Amino acid sequence: MSIGSVPLALVIPAPALLEHWQGHRRLTRRVIDTFPEDQLFSFSVGSMRPFGAMVTEMITMAEPMVRGIVTGEWKQSLTREARPKEEILRLWDQSTEKINTLWAQIPPDRFQQRMTAFGQYPGVVYDLLLYVIDNEIHHRGQGYVYLRALGIEPPPFYERQ
Repeated sequence: MSIGSVPLALVIPAPALLEHWQGHRRLTRRVIDTFPEDQLFSFSVGSMRPFGAMVTEMITMAEPMVRGIVTGEWKQSLTREARPKEEILRLWDQSTEKINTLWAQIPPDRFQQRMTAFGQYPGVVYDLLLYVIDNEIHHRGQGYVYLRALGIEPPPFYERQ
């Protein structure tokens, strides 16, 4: 596989990228679980959104992105409305399992293909996936700030098992 006349080197195998992402997802889940139920959709700092709104955004992006990469169908069926923490965690876990199932269906050469996600975000597939991962890490960092502002010690950021 190459771009023009320059051969592409594989830097990270697809299963390793998935495991890296799932490590982040495990940590983000612990941050969600640590967050006080009564503050999930109400507490914010400055002009940032509540952490619950960020989490619902992550849920509506992650599995739909992988599904779109596999099927070419780009739809988000979940709304971003406030929900009880127990439901958020259930949706997170369901999304995680769907990502694992769908990931195995991505043909290896698909990671190098160009797609337009959700009809508006063009890019190479691996870049689209890295965007979703980066977005999660960014919002989890905001969650850490919120937890500290609430006087709660967040989970260690380096523990992703």
